Amino acid sequence: VIIPTAMAVGGDHAASDVLRGLARHLNCLNEDNKATRKRALEQIKRETVDKGLSSDVLQEVFLALLKPLLKCLSDPMERCRETAIAVITEFIRCVPKPEESLAYLMPCLAQRLGDKEILEPAEELRLCAVEMLTLTVEVCGKHLAPYLNEMINILQRTIVDPFPEVKRESCKCTINFAKCVPGQFHMQAENLVKPLMQTIAHQHSRVRVSVIEATGAVIQYGTGKNVDDVLSHLAQRLFDDSPQVRKAVTAVVGNWLLHMRDRYSYFHKLIPLLLSSINDEIPEIRLLAADQWKQVGAQWEMENEDDLKDKLDFHIAPPVFYPSGVERPGLGCRELVVRNLGRLVPAITHDLTDWLVPTRVRTSQLLSVLLLHAEDHSTQHLQPLLATLYRACTDTERDVVSNCLAAAKLLGTFVPPAVFLKLLLDHVATPYSSSHPWVPIMVLTAVLQGCCKPLLIPHLEQIANTLVQPDVCQEYEQVMYLEQLLACVDVLLRQCESDCGSVSLQLLQVLVTVQSLSAEPNALEIARCLCKVQGLDSVMELYRQHMSQLLDGLSASVNTWSSYSPQRLQLYVVVTQSGPVIGEFVNQLMPLLQICLQPDKDPEMRMSIFTMLAKLLMDAANTLDSQGLFHDESEKFLSDILLPNLVWQAGRTAAAVRTAALSCLLALLHRRTITPEQEKLRPRVLSALEEDSQMGRLLACRSLSTILRLIGTSLHPEVLNKIYPELLKRLDDSSGEVRGVALQAMGLWLSSLTKNYNADLCASHLQLLFQQLLLHLDDPDSLVQDQVLEILKRGSSVHPALLKHEVEAVRDKQRTPVYCDQLLQHISSLPSEATADCPE
Repeated sequence: VIIPTAMAVGGDHAASDVLRGLARHLNCLNEDNKATRKRALEQIKRETVDKGLSSDVLQEVFLALLKPLLKCLSDPMERCRETAIAVITEFIRCVPKPEESLAYLMPCLAQRLGDKEILEPAEELRLCAVEMLTLTVEVCGKHLAPYLNEMINILQRTIVDPFPEVKRESCKCTINFAKCVPGQFHMQAENLVKPLMQTIAHQHSRVRVSVIEATGAVIQYGTGKNVDDVLSHLAQRLFDDSPQVRKAVTAVVGNWLLHMRDRYSYFHKLIPLLLSSINDEIPEIRLLAADQWKQVGAQWEMENEDDLKDKLDFHIAPPVFYPSGVERPGLGCRELVVRNLGRLVPAITHDLTDWLVPTRVRTSQLLSVLLLHAEDHSTQHLQPLLATLYRACTDTERDVVSNCLAAAKLLGTFVPPAVFLKLLLDHVATPYSSSHPWVPIMVLTAVLQGCCKPLLIPHLEQIANTLVQPDVCQEYEQVMYLEQLLACVDVLLRQCESDCGSVSLQLLQVLVTVQSLSAEPNALEIARCLCKVQGLDSVMELYRQHMSQLLDGLSASVNTWSSYSPQRLQLYVVVTQSGPVIGEFVNQLMPLLQICLQPDKDPEMRMSIFTMLAKLLMDAANTLDSQGLFHDESEKFLSDILLPNLVWQAGRTAAAVRTAALSCLLALLHRRTITPEQEKLRPRVLSALEEDSQMGRLLACRSLSTILRLIGTSLHPEVLNKIYPELLKRLDDSSGEVRGVALQAMGLWLSSLTKNYNADLCASHLQLLFQQLLLHLDDPDSLVQDQVLEILKRGSSVHPALLKHEVEAVRDKQRTPVYCDQLLQHISSLPSEATADCPE
């Protein structure tokens, strides 16, 4: 007892000695000369904290010097204030009982830093003062509880200080203070929320990190009533360009989920923030989020062990077709999501329509994470989830769409097909949106991708029957819609493979429809895939397998066809892609053609079908007549279909139909598929020579040439004499091509004159013919002149004398003397009996 007393007395004497030595310097602190005050403060520092005095002596000296030093914090000279702060800071760091200074220190700091207008003008000194405050919090701890108001007032001002370093130090001080006096801090913690949120978007990333960490402490040690005030700000920081900021948000939210007193009330708001970081682009953040989420799940599982007893005792294995390469979340994590999914889905729906692209992208990523945790429990939320997916799949941002389709694939994995097909197929048949009708099919395709083969096979027919409905596969011609329709068929083939044989017809009908509505190259590739899964060698084999049903399906509606009917285009795809197979079903095809090509049917439709038939007939041996069956039907085709459509009707469209029919007729004649002896054929062709359409006249001339080449020598002279006047008219045609073909036909006409043709009896006809041809020797086109000359030379053998007479008459008029001389020379070379004088 004596020794400590002696030591205390000795300490008092030492402190008294130090203070007596400092008396002069203390007096100098009141001098007007700022240099004197500065030297006095520096001397005090050297004689106290720098001198290595014992802690007891320093404690006494500090308490004696505190008031003068605090007064120096208001010194007009910046250097003096800086030295005073440094001295006080060192005293606080070194003395054993710094809390004894709080009664004077805290009011002074509150005056300097906590008023509405901060009195300290120098930002570096404000930083030093806040650092001193932070040190005070660290060394005084719970002794600061009585000074809660002063601390909150100071931090309210310094957190929003213009100097970034002051902001950071204030946030550090806030964290320390909250931890030191948690029992009192919660009473005024909410007063720091507003300044923190004002600073959370500061341009310096380090400031943002500090603010986020301080926010975490304020909420955790506060009343918990301000969570909603900070959540939106923290959510925005998840899109921060700085990885450190995003990491800070992840750490804070994870800590709340683990330690916040009222965390159960905010699970549905905090879980999305933490799970969003699981998809962060920085691996470190992803690992941090995943680790914290595991801890949260494990802790919740332990806290609710009684409720989970059955699930813990009877460990539930993951679904049989769980996504490969994906680690299944723990039971606690899954249960947390399942129990909050009802609240999370509306929030997801809302954020997927946000105007900011990053928000929509991050939300779409979060949706997949939630569904992976929810597993089959997502079934009860299927309807709102599908509506959300439909809406998100219309997004212009590709990442949003791809993420949502990944989520839809998870629905297919966990939800039974009978459940999701009941909703999805109804939506496919009745589109979600008139502007985006393909969205339900897009989602259906993604869901089917996630569904396993054994569960999907029983529903194949239901799916295929829906896709083949006219309202589904024929209603829309948008490229996007048709692409999604093809994608759906492709997924069915990949998922079910050979089992798709049972719905091969429906899938082929869908493919035919898509090809008829667009030039989509993938349709043919998918058709080959349909062949492959059934073991067929080619697409033609596929058509052979289903051609009868395809033609029956088209025939069922043929009476209602028009130029707008998709069946017309489907017919084109079927007959052109099936190649020689269509030749095996001519007996079934002809009644269909006869109905849709009746003259009273839509002219544009008839024109397109005739054009299609013309292409096929040009290669009839490999198409319509591959089996020789069309040849047997050709005469009926000519009389019942072609000739009725060659009857003249007014209008350009009717003319176009006749032109298309003439192209078919020409193809038939070229291939000798029909016999041109029919009495009704020649009048139709001759009348077609007067068509307004150049192409029509050209086809008519070619058809007539073909008829003359095939049966010209067998025609009766009266029939021949009806043909040449029509050809002569075409020599004056406005089209050089038509004139050329007409001249060729005229040459074939002359070649058709046999011994049965009495030249003397038909002299008047021949005279008219020669006169008209001689006129065309004056044609401005030298090629035409040469062609006419050759025809006249050929005609000289028919009636040389008559031709000689007509040529001499022309030469006397001094027209085309060169050609006339050539003709006369040619006639003179004929046998003499053939060139006898022409009778008058």
